[in-house]
Amino acid sequence: MSTIPSRSELSELALDTARRCGVDVGSLTGDVTASSPVNGLPVASLTWRDPAYVDEAVTRAGEAFRAWQRVPAPQRGALVKRWAELLTEHRDDLATLVSIEAGKITSEARGEIQEMIDICDFAVGLSRQLYGRTMPSERPGHRLMETWHPLGVVGVISAFNFPAAVWSWNTAIALVCGDPVVWKPSELTPLTSLACHAVLAQAIAEHGAPEALSQVILGGPEVGRALVDHDGVALLSATGSTRMGRAVGPRVAERFGRSLLELGGNNAAVVTGSADLDLAVRGIVFAAAGTAGQRCTTMRRVIAHTSVVDELTDRLAAAYDRLPVGNPLAAGTLVGPLIGGAAYDAMTGAVAAAVGDGGVLVAGGGRVHEELAPEAFYVRPAIVRTDRQTAVVARETFAPLLYVLPYDDFEAAIELNNAVPQGLSSSVFTSDLAEAELFLSAEGSDCGIANVNIGTSGAEIGGAFGGEKQTGGGRESGSDAWRAYMRRATNTINFSGELPLAQGVDFTV
Repeated sequence: MSTIPSRSELSELALDTARRCGVDVGSLTGDVTASSPVNGLPVASLTWRDPAYVDEAVTRAGEAFRAWQRVPAPQRGALVKRWAELLTEHRDDLATLVSIEAGKITSEARGEIQEMIDICDFAVGLSRQLYGRTMPSERPGHRLMETWHPLGVVGVISAFNFPAAVWSWNTAIALVCGDPVVWKPSELTPLTSLACHAVLAQAIAEHGAPEALSQVILGGPEVGRALVDHDGVALLSATGSTRMGRAVGPRVAERFGRSLLELGGNNAAVVTGSADLDLAVRGIVFAAAGTAGQRCTTMRRVIAHTSVVDELTDRLAAAYDRLPVGNPLAAGTLVGPLIGGAAYDAMTGAVAAAVGDGGVLVAGGGRVHEELAPEAFYVRPAIVRTDRQTAVVARETFAPLLYVLPYDDFEAAIELNNAVPQGLSSSVFTSDLAEAELFLSAEGSDCGIANVNIGTSGAEIGGAFGGEKQTGGGRESGSDAWRAYMRRATNTINFSGELPLAQGVDFTV
């Protein structure tokens, strides 16, 4: 492991990097400390906004909306194209900030910024494809069609684990759909948020577009609540825990706003007796240990056929023992730190509960590098072998903790996959076409994402992202997720000169 950077080294790196992205770091003064999970020490001091500022921001965004909705969609796409070019220029800088504030290894952090560039590319193409439909009318001389129009101000509340990409999913699509965005980022990743916003602000300025098309508000939970409750926010996209979603959803619904919720996941892979175990091990290790187990799509359960479960467990344990854990900015590191002490406590508590329920810890679980970084929380990813899906197994633990369970019957494996409150991502490793098709069928996985012979993580932007049940039911990113950011109107045009009524109604006066 490379030496953990000191407080001054990491702070200087963070501020210099943010400055290169366009952030006025000289103005970053305040009584709120932003720390890095890399060493657990402060990197910057900032000022949080109070909830009253949300109303000012939403008002400005509403004014920007009235101008932006009149701009043709392909011209809106041109702004997003320029944003993608600037993101490409600043890819390494933004990735460095992601590593510093979220603890991601360099390749994953760069991948997150690449995801931003990719969704911009998708949105640029989308700007010429906001299609409606023309339907046959039952009345002679009539045309029936639907049109899509900009919706209004979009509020985005994002989480620490994807401090840049999730905002960009919403923002790139919202901008081409004609909507401004007000962003309340995680309190844990403020410099990343400011840098991302600064890059987009440059594109907005170059195009002469309304400055308030993109706004970022640093603040605590009370700022998020103000954004949730504001009548001027037409769509509220929130990423976080299921507990957070239980609070956000009803509050937005009470004011008849729209919400797009991306919440918890307890994702599983079924490994059948016919699976290629070499492929399965590679897919499982990345999905379960990547991002230190802090993705919403992290694999948390492996449901393996009894004929392969022992060999698979041994292979996974051996692979876990080889995982380099340490400074995410250092070459060769594959597992960075947990975001903080609460995540570590949750992981150790879950391991203890699983072992208490009869499980066996077969790999990892301990804290490492404590002497080098006593304020940071580096752990070895853990594997617990268990014969049953207990309450702790069915509960999401946001850390690198993987449970391995056996099964005999494929239908029983599907039932285990589905027998958790969450429904985000799932996969099956098999060489049997019938098993693959059954897993993808209506009788198979009940998740929003169901994969064959890959893990549960690493979704591409072309598909709609989201899940079912306590995952929230929202869809972001690709496919037709753009419809959430627009309003639909059904139009009937009468060019007949007569006035026949639908369904044969006669109302002659």
